[in-house]
Amino acid sequence: MILPITSYGNPVLKKKSVTIDKNYPNLSQLIANMFETMYAASGVGLAAPQIGLGIRLFVVDAKPFADEEKELEHFKRVFINAQMLDENGNEWKFNEGCLSIPGIREDIMRKKIIRIRYQDENFEAHEEIFDGLAARVIQHEYDHIEGILFVDKLSPLKKQLLKGKLRDITIGKVDVDYRMKFPAK
Repeated sequence: MILPITSYGNPVLKKKSVTIDKNYPNLSQLIANMFETMYAASGVGLAAPQIGLGIRLFVVDAKPFADEEKELEHFKRVFINAQMLDENGNEWKFNEGCLSIPGIREDIMRKKIIRIRYQDENFEAHEEIFDGLAARVIQHEYDHIEGILFVDKLSPLKKQLLKGKLRDITIGKVDVDYRMKFPAK
């Protein structure tokens, strides 16, 4: 089932998410719905706060970046209760967007290599190192479960220049081809 994506301005996007266990209700259906929602919106990642749930869960499928990094052809993962252990390497700039902040794309600096601990959809524990675009997609989604949005990483001047566009998003004045849920007025 395709779920509505929570828009910028909703408080759930600014809160640190809570851990879950394997008894979380209807988890496998939720994960399937998140992938379906992400694909319907042409995204490469989707975090639970983006569908209104303050839990430490996000999904990624970086296949759209396979032209740039061949190994991403089959990079589809579920991250539950993720903890970033390390971010290192040179920072590099990449133009990011977010399904919760439609119509805005900005160059964001991130470290090139990450080490992360997480559980998969079967609650098996993993600790892995990722680099390049895989690391970037994971960092972006990980930020969501920490209550951080990519626009929070912009300079004060850049944020000021986007203020009107961000306000429009909070009131639903956006043109998107996917369902969105806007903060209550």
